[in-house]
Amino acid sequence: MTFAANQNKITSAYVTQFHDSFEITCQQKESRLLKTVHNRGSITGNMFTINDMGNLEMRDRVRFGDTQWDLPDSGTRRVYLADKSMAVPVDKMDVPKLLASVQGPYMNACLFAYQREVDKAIYNALLGEIERINEYNGSVTKVSLPNTQVILHNNDGITKSKILTAKSIFRDNECDEHNGEEIYMLYDAIMMSQILSDTTLTSADFMSLQMLQEGKVGTKWCGINWIPYNSLKVSDDGGLHKKSVMYTGTSVHFGQGSAYDVDISKRPDKNNTHQILVDASFAAGRANEQKVVEIQIAA
Repeated sequence: MTFAANQNKITSAYVTQFHDSFEITCQQKESRLLKTVHNRGSITGNMFTINDMGNLEMRDRVRFGDTQWDLPDSGTRRVYLADKSMAVPVDKMDVPKLLASVQGPYMNACLFAYQREVDKAIYNALLGEIERINEYNGSVTKVSLPNTQVILHNNDGITKSKILTAKSIFRDNECDEHNGEEIYMLYDAIMMSQILSDTTLTSADFMSLQMLQEGKVGTKWCGINWIPYNSLKVSDDGGLHKKSVMYTGTSVHFGQGSAYDVDISKRPDKNNTHQILVDASFAAGRANEQKVVEIQIAA
């Protein structure tokens, strides 16, 4: 393909190639957080549901006694897909560069924006509210993380005490590694600096911490998979603390909407500027509050 032959125009063959390459790359290069939760794959419609059920315990049997039923608390959670889009104008002088390489800066910029938005959806699902009904045609309630699953900042950063307290909550809820769960923890640059400067945290696990410092996803330390994430929310109380989170791999479900489209075209209303338009829909929802612990870090 030569620029002269195509007169610096984006061909239909290129449009198809761009679309296919972008979609394949999105499937192969998942976001940092998507690999840590339950991916439901493609979702048809505008929502998906998550069914939950409470615990059951056996009771002493009474000979010839009446049958006593044990009904666990059960419910259905609703997760609504959110529609997302981005439109990138391509200057006429950049068109030859765009034609030269599908795996170029424009596609990478779109891909990275997509990944960040997926991470944001999962992070918000971990800490936010979710709709739940507990009977057929019942009323809808919004479920938040209970106070028992929140470790307050106490004007302090990330400490050994907070990490151990969070781990003990998972043990008490029977949803730690002894029950086949993988536990993850989000950290940002400031938290990493605090960890590296705390000798009580670094002395016993130097090699693991060295891997943590390098930002390797999936690196285990203290029995936890540490995931770098620099978009932790700042609190509404005047920005006194940030919200990190420790969670299990089954605590959140993610779904990708079936509506997905990449369009490359000229904009006659913008002096024939080329435009890359990406549409996508996806959402995430929390499946179980006992599998999530909010850890507040003083800002």
